[in-house]
Amino acid sequence: MASITTKPTLVTLRKILSELRKQSTTKALSENQMAQYILQQYRKHQTTDQQYCKAIDEMHFKAKSYFAYLHNCRKYKEINTEFKGKGERSVEDTARMVGFKLPHDPK
Repeated sequence: MASITTKPTLVTLRKILSELRKQSTTKALSENQMAQYILQQYRKHQTTDQQYCKAIDEMHFKAKSYFAYLHNCRKYKEINTEFKGKGERSVEDTARMVGFKLPHDPK
């Protein structure tokens, strides 16, 4: 990464850590191994005066892709639990959902 303090890089890092915090059972990132690994990779690919990272854009793209993966996995789980099918419905339940009444129902 260009520098850990550049705006796009820092925003992406914060987004990744936020997603990890939302999906983790423990809220402390110091105990989360994935967060520690990501911070280690950010520090490793940081550009300094002595080191020039040739793949700055590539590493930032990978970080953004990883954030998108984490975010979309969490959203998928939320949507899946909310709209997961309950199996087959009876004719009465289906008619009630649509707003119809069956012929034998009182008016």
